Amino acid sequence: MKITKVRSILTAPDGIALIVVKVETDQPGLYGLGCATFTQRPTLVAQAVDEYLDPLLRGRDPSNIEDLWHMMMVNSYWRNGPVLNNAVSGVDIALWDIKGKLANMPVYDLLGGKCREAAMVYRHADGREPQEVLENVIKYQEQGYRAVRCQMGGYGGRVKDITGFTAQPVKVAPQATHRMQAMDQLESTFPGAYYDPDKYARSIPEMFEHIRAAIGFDLFLLHDIHERLAPIDAIRLAKAVEPYRLFFLEDPLAPDQIEWFRRLRDQCATPIAMGELHNNPLEWRPLIAEQLIDFIRAHISQLGGLTPARKLATLCEAFGVRTAWHGPGDVSPVGHAANLHLDLACHNFGVQEVINFSDQIYEVFPGTPELHGGFLWANDKPGFGIDIDEEQATKYPINVQPIEWTQSRWPDGTLWTP
Repeated sequence: MKITKVRSILTAPDGIALIVVKVETDQPGLYGLGCATFTQRPTLVAQAVDEYLDPLLRGRDPSNIEDLWHMMMVNSYWRNGPVLNNAVSGVDIALWDIKGKLANMPVYDLLGGKCREAAMVYRHADGREPQEVLENVIKYQEQGYRAVRCQMGGYGGRVKDITGFTAQPVKVAPQATHRMQAMDQLESTFPGAYYDPDKYARSIPEMFEHIRAAIGFDLFLLHDIHERLAPIDAIRLAKAVEPYRLFFLEDPLAPDQIEWFRRLRDQCATPIAMGELHNNPLEWRPLIAEQLIDFIRAHISQLGGLTPARKLATLCEAFGVRTAWHGPGDVSPVGHAANLHLDLACHNFGVQEVINFSDQIYEVFPGTPELHGGFLWANDKPGFGIDIDEEQATKYPINVQPIEWTQSRWPDGTLWTP
């Protein structure tokens, strides 16, 4: 058996650029699909797949997943960057899909079989003020969900962009001076998505107090700081929300702030989730080995695919860290399926982030996992059990333009991590 072609497929059924890799073989009808979605730089990933990995892999045996993964990672000499990692991931996940189809088994069976029937998921509840967040939390609770992530005004509690419009979506301002409504007498010429970290940090404990007072403690609640605070303020917030028993607090610090994770752990018992920005094993290894986090939140295409993700899950299990793979809208349905197969096979599964799969998604990606009763369910088809209708995919072309929400700024204009 030989690989005959490796190619990228770009589509945006819900308006978010998705990248799927298709690995074709010389066996009639046998191919695999993988997720390579890097929404912020989709055409660069597609180029890496089509112009570099395709000629590198043609004629090779797709059965040798481990060897091919290492070869793809080092072939460019420089490695562990998001563009190439995602390109490698797309191929790697597709190879596992092929392996499952050859064995006539779901990938979770190749990984040792199921540890559970389905994966508990969490959904996202947002709102402009605590009561609106509460109402959205209750809607999910009534639908049977057991875990809900609570945000208020988005990441960092969006304030204004410097044109005076609500900064979602951001309208990047022209190079002119505008008075910001968030600060008295301060003018800024820096265009961007402005938010006030101090107001945000003070508002979150009040939000959780309002929610817990209304619904009690029978629902798992989560929150994502998204690195929007200075490290000491993130620690202060993590301590302030301790009484509300969060399932986890996500991304309180940036991946390179290892020493601050040690200080956070020394001072606070709020469970910590981390990992969606990780590219390099050196970023997550000390967090796990020193038990500085409780959940690994890796984006599996950012790591390089299923091959490194399953090893990461095993490492986490040895140190009591549970999995909570990244699962927002900028993970393709193929990526969600890969997440789910890991969820089912890994003993140390914690929870799975998931989106609402639209009719368009099921149209383009038949076999997409299904949500029922607060859980995500896989089918029992070979491989990842998912396919792509390429004709339908062409109806939803991607739109490449500058990313606006990542141009986040503090009230004085300081650019901060998004």
